Amino acid sequence: MFLSLHKNKVVVLKSIDMKKLFMTLICCMLVLGAADSYAQSKSSKSSSKKTTSSNSKKKKPVAEKPKPVEVALPYNCNDCLFPVDLQPDVAFGPTVAPSGAGQVMEVQADKKAPYLFENEHNTVWYRFKVPYNGNLEITITPTNSKDDYDFLVYKYTDAYFSNHMIQNKVLPLAGVVNAIDTASKTGAIGMNKDAKDKFVTKKSTTSFVKSIQVVKGEEYYIVVDNNTAKGAGHTIKVGIQVDSYEPMLVFIDGKTKKPMDVDLTILEKNTNNRAIVKNPKFKRQVVKFVPKFNYTLYAKRDGYFSIYKDFASDILKGDTIVRFLMQKIERGTKYPISDIYFDNGESQLLPESDTALLNYVAMFRNHPDVSFLVKGYVTTYGFDVEGDMQMSLERAVSVKNFFVAHGLPESKITVAGMTQTEIKRAAAAMLKNDRSDAKVELIITDTGLTK
Repeated sequence: MFLSLHKNKVVVLKSIDMKKLFMTLICCMLVLGAADSYAQSKSSKSSSKKTTSSNSKKKKPVAEKPKPVEVALPYNCNDCLFPVDLQPDVAFGPTVAPSGAGQVMEVQADKKAPYLFENEHNTVWYRFKVPYNGNLEITITPTNSKDDYDFLVYKYTDAYFSNHMIQNKVLPLAGVVNAIDTASKTGAIGMNKDAKDKFVTKKSTTSFVKSIQVVKGEEYYIVVDNNTAKGAGHTIKVGIQVDSYEPMLVFIDGKTKKPMDVDLTILEKNTNNRAIVKNPKFKRQVVKFVPKFNYTLYAKRDGYFSIYKDFASDILKGDTIVRFLMQKIERGTKYPISDIYFDNGESQLLPESDTALLNYVAMFRNHPDVSFLVKGYVTTYGFDVEGDMQMSLERAVSVKNFFVAHGLPESKITVAGMTQTEIKRAAAAMLKNDRSDAKVELIITDTGLTK
């Protein structure tokens, strides 16, 4: 017999086949297992679809900006005998973290000089040679604004400079030895014209000291100290504040009139050709020029005529933007020249022509493979066609001779005068008061570029 619970009552099943019951139970378990497996599979697929759908809607992660490459500090630069040389207006850094005080402790605490370091922690010594008279300005930017950076500025004396410092016989002219949180408030410490004090001590949270007057040729040593253990590096920039001309230089495609980038070098001739700009991708930037200084500008780009120009800075006085046209090297390009001068009825060039022609000498000098034609012109009423043709040719020859005398290859220059038809057209234009001002025209005949 078999007992079963049904609605809280015991029910007696009188006769039942146990074998059939057992088989029935097994079948039920198999069916229920299959149903459960199907449900789990469906649920898993549904979840997978939702996850896929959810992921497809997620935004792609934004790539992090690469960190700037740190500049390695030279060995032993934590001693003043091995300083790092700084260039005016050129940032040095970000450096690796300074480490240690070096072999010699040049800066030592002195009760008579409370603005000195208590001792050196993690130092770097820098040297700066003054290129021209003005006010010394310094900006030191810690990589980690929470680092406690200090600095002192010394004027170099003689070969015993280091020994004098150790004995505190040579003292700094300016410096910041301030509270630890100063840089975190300002982002930098340094020296500028707007500050008031020459020294900042621990009692102050001021981050800049007043710039000092310096003279061309003087040398100054700057010791930068990071008080923070296991701190980060820094970037330092030194310059001379002086009344200057600061125009924006822009280089423009001669045909499209759109700004373009060039490989630009500008040398300061008054400071032994110091490079104030050296940028292979210069496009548009403000450049500082010192009054009454002489400069050389050299701009180049593949497929274009280079610009080579010597000039005095005073020509930039009052300019806010200076534009330079970059001319593409193309066969058939014409360059009319009107600002050259001949005596009436003569073919000999007058000295007043030199400025205009030397500009073209500079243009072609850096492209010796380029060939060009010099075509001469005259203003005429057409009374002596043969004479006008001869005069136009002789004027072209005079210009060619000028170019050759100034270093351009003779083999790359051909000459031509006006034809009879051109003489008649020029005479007709004269009668209509519609004459051309061009006295010579340069025409590119071969670019010399590999096709």
